[in-house]
Amino acid sequence: MKKENTMSYKENYNIDEIGDQHLPTSLETPIRNDAFQLDDETKVEIIEDLFQQIMITLGLDLNDDSLKGTPHRVAKMYVKEIFSGLKPENKPLARAFENNYKYQGMVVEKNINFSSTCEHHFVPIIGHAHVAYIPNGKVIGLSKINRIVKYFAKRPQVQERMTKQILNELKEALNTENVAVIIEAKHLCVHSRGIEDNSSTTTTSEFSGKFLDIETRKELMAYVVNNLTK
Repeated sequence: MKKENTMSYKENYNIDEIGDQHLPTSLETPIRNDAFQLDDETKVEIIEDLFQQIMITLGLDLNDDSLKGTPHRVAKMYVKEIFSGLKPENKPLARAFENNYKYQGMVVEKNINFSSTCEHHFVPIIGHAHVAYIPNGKVIGLSKINRIVKYFAKRPQVQERMTKQILNELKEALNTENVAVIIEAKHLCVHSRGIEDNSSTTTTSEFSGKFLDIETRKELMAYVVNNLTK
């Protein structure tokens, strides 16, 4: 019965095609309504048991000293680290402050390093983000920008979605449309499987408000262009 359901699911949704094209299905990360009914420790226990079965199925000997702790390490890593951005309580408090010094120029935070996970193959996405905004009466602590990037990276992701999520979060926090996000990343699902291209990178960008103006965008790109493709 399980085998028939799996085949039907693949046929209906063309899993292989969607995965290879890296298409996001929505702006919001797909999360079930019951996603937070289990506590972290219970999730670690369940994932540990399941990952152990994966390793056994692959033919690995879990009695080996190097492997016997791997299921627990992987489960803990999933829940506590690389997918910690799934939990709403981990969302950073992006407090905005009055722009008392009346700064009206562009604020650019460059080279924000992040690691994320491809939601189609569960392998790493590694890159950096450039984030900019023009104050509209409010400013935000610079470290908060980094924390917002990290929060949305720490979940199964598609780069296009992550770019928009960061942009929308900053627009809301700053109460302004004047936000821009540029992300460049290496996808290990491209490097280590399929085409096995280990030199390509993917760049995505989202602009809103004043950054839709060509001259404003040129100014931003002048700040960040030397960092791209490095």
